[in-house]
Amino acid sequence: MTSKEHSGGGSQLEELNGFTNPGLPEHKPRLSDSDPRAEKVAERQVAAWFILSMIGTIWFIVAYFLFTPGESMQSIRLHNMFVGLGAAVAMFSIGFGAVLWAKNLMSDHEGIDERHDIGGTEEDQAIALEILHQAKEESGIARRPLIRNTLIAALAIAPLPAVLVFRDLGPLPGDKLFNTLWEKGTRLIRDPGGIPSVDSERPIKADEVTIGSAYHVLPSGIGDHEASDHPINEKAKAAVLLMRIDPKELKEDPDRKDWSHDGIVAYSKICTHVGCPVALYEHQTHHLLCPCHQSTFDVTEHCKVIFGPAKRPLPQLPITVDSEGYLVAQSDFPEPVGPTFWEINHP
Repeated sequence: MTSKEHSGGGSQLEELNGFTNPGLPEHKPRLSDSDPRAEKVAERQVAAWFILSMIGTIWFIVAYFLFTPGESMQSIRLHNMFVGLGAAVAMFSIGFGAVLWAKNLMSDHEGIDERHDIGGTEEDQAIALEILHQAKEESGIARRPLIRNTLIAALAIAPLPAVLVFRDLGPLPGDKLFNTLWEKGTRLIRDPGGIPSVDSERPIKADEVTIGSAYHVLPSGIGDHEASDHPINEKAKAAVLLMRIDPKELKEDPDRKDWSHDGIVAYSKICTHVGCPVALYEHQTHHLLCPCHQSTFDVTEHCKVIFGPAKRPLPQLPITVDSEGYLVAQSDFPEPVGPTFWEINHP
């Protein structure tokens, strides 16, 4: 409908393409529009929500330091729960307070905006300033210092949780992301699940690995607190899948011929696409499948990619046996584990 057709302010009925313009509905005043006490109560309710938002932000900061995640899953759950609770209260309260402000205190008169040509003339600029001035008056932000000040305070401290979260991204990790706990002579142990401990270590002998079997493997000593301050992170980087196939089926490169032992091969469990755990082994085809995006790797050819979005093979862990017949690593992975990003950024 054109501006000309709105010249009557919507009060008169006009015919347009066979339809009748009903005009604007009759305005129904709210209690807060006529009762100063109700208006004051509504204002305090809005301010209370903004104050609650500030409390949520402060609680986030307190919980961040009070419930420091440790090595137990319980401590991690408590940290996530209380930090998340603080963030939820802070964000929800700002939004709910703004909704109450708009519904109970801001002007709710329906109006018609006249269409005008797009341009940047002085007249248009004056109109824009008038609209802003009108919005300021209708919202009441200039004459409601309680709401204005509590909103400003809530918004001012709301980014503080983000500062703490981003703080955990630094300092830069150096080469920590390119190295794992695997080193020469480290025994391969079965993954005990959960937080590893020294008492739960079960080294693997070569004769225990049968053709067709697949083991989820970690480096010996991963449960030793002196080895790492973050055993869960180290476990994620060092996770390995150990399999044995007929040596005649292996198609090994000459320079990697000694990386396996009598058909036993070990590969990183971390998919080179986005880091999901590769844990599905097809014995008949000798394929490893990532359940997230179906990247498929051929174990017989150094886990090269034969299907899916992954761009490079799973890194192979060179292995051998020690004097007691236990499987041990010859070295760390020769390349970074995880998504392909690390390959193109590897020094």
